[in-house]
Amino acid sequence: MSEPTVLSLTDSLPLTCSRTGTCCFGKAVWINPWELATLADAKGMSPREFRNQFCEFGGIKLKFNGVSDKNKLSACNLYVENFGCSVHAGRPLACRLFPLGLKRHGEQRYYIHNGTEFPCMNGCPEVVDLPKLTVGAYIEGQATEKGELAQENYLSLMETLADGAFALLIDSGLAESGDRTTIPLWRTMGEESGAQLARRIGSEWIERLMIPEIELADPVEFAKKHHDLLQATAQEKFGSLNTVDRFRTASVLMMGLALHLGRALGANPADLADQWIGVAKANGADE
Repeated sequence: MSEPTVLSLTDSLPLTCSRTGTCCFGKAVWINPWELATLADAKGMSPREFRNQFCEFGGIKLKFNGVSDKNKLSACNLYVENFGCSVHAGRPLACRLFPLGLKRHGEQRYYIHNGTEFPCMNGCPEVVDLPKLTVGAYIEGQATEKGELAQENYLSLMETLADGAFALLIDSGLAESGDRTTIPLWRTMGEESGAQLARRIGSEWIERLMIPEIELADPVEFAKKHHDLLQATAQEKFGSLNTVDRFRTASVLMMGLALHLGRALGANPADLADQWIGVAKANGADE
């Protein structure tokens, strides 16, 4: 994979859209729980109805099984031929940013595009004849603020879920007991596909993760309520565990949830698993 080009907000690029719909074909659009709820609201459906019709892997990815273009690439199934996106007002951050991406390093955030050639030049070369925009003006025009807040807050929730997995492995005494099963299971989950991991987690917890019973609100409030709901449920389910096998099962589940949410946020689950396994080993776990 080619190295990304890091952009400044003052960089001027051919970011004026030609409205051909090319970007709605052959992509992978991952969504977090707030985005799923927002898309459902824009479609006039419940989150569960929307998830069941338009998503896969338990709700973390939009389906691309619509009409095909000249390159035989399938459209997002929210795309309507000769019209465009049927939920444009509620589109997720990935769609608002395209062809740009958003990366974070600690507290810093920066915008990128893949490779050295501007991505639109391949599918929409006509953009060179349209007005250029600065990256900052494009981001402002795409109204990405709420989507970026949702991303940040769900990254924090992902870390909380991983912390729960650590606590169930380390603080419970499970690792100290000589357990060498939990860490390999974490690693296996990091290498599983979205469909495999969703099946492993099971529908009960997938629904808690992706379609919580929370009224749609601004992303910070929504994510906080979701965090509190998951924490309360975990405490209820795992607060009185008393056997090694039960601690292991709970730790694997919490790590599975963290990895699944990580994939929804655009992270590589295998990289996350490696990172978290390293932390666990540094604190006495083994495999």
